[in-house]
Amino acid sequence: MFRIITLEREYGCGCAGIATALATRLGWKLWDHLLTEEIAKQANVDCGTVERREEKIDSTFYRLAKAFWRGSYERSMPMAETQTFDADCMVSMMEGITARIAEEGSAVVVGRGAPYFLRERADTFRVFLYAPQAEKIRRLVASGTSSAEAQDLVDTVDRERMTFIKHYFNADWPTRSLYHLMINTAIGDERVMATILDTMQSLGGTTSSPGAGIRGVALK
Repeated sequence: MFRIITLEREYGCGCAGIATALATRLGWKLWDHLLTEEIAKQANVDCGTVERREEKIDSTFYRLAKAFWRGSYERSMPMAETQTFDADCMVSMMEGITARIAEEGSAVVVGRGAPYFLRERADTFRVFLYAPQAEKIRRLVASGTSSAEAQDLVDTVDRERMTFIKHYFNADWPTRSLYHLMINTAIGDERVMATILDTMQSLGGTTSSPGAGIRGVALK
């Protein structure tokens, strides 16, 4: 039975609002900013530090410097003193947190590699949300972002996500075969939610799905 929904998304397509409304409608827990807070708590850093690392790989210079540092005197020092919070550390934490979320169930999880971590689970319904560039810029401007900044973010954030997924999961982004649905949010948020819920319901009792079998669906 479906106990988890993962929402992967293009930047600016309106996923945050859709995820919030979907979690509210189902009565499920929303893991979006809450994921950032949980990682920050475990890493003992502030949320801003996590946000700067989320779905981005570390710079080439930093990764080379870290490799050199780890190869010198790290082994003689306690782990707590040498561990730094970087993309590698964040991904490792995210894998553990995602596994815990999956065991608890009744969750809507936004991005952070969740569809990849949970790809073998039959109780996870995986969705990718996208939109035309003009629609993404329209949504960002409506939320208070300047037109110039919106254009820049739309052009750069998804490239960073693509690089992140390739680096940590050796997969193209988006991995189309991973998702049950890929939806253009230009159809409107209500239609997006209706499509997700209707498809989950229609798949109840089937035995095949992208990446794993489906045993059914439970909607609260």
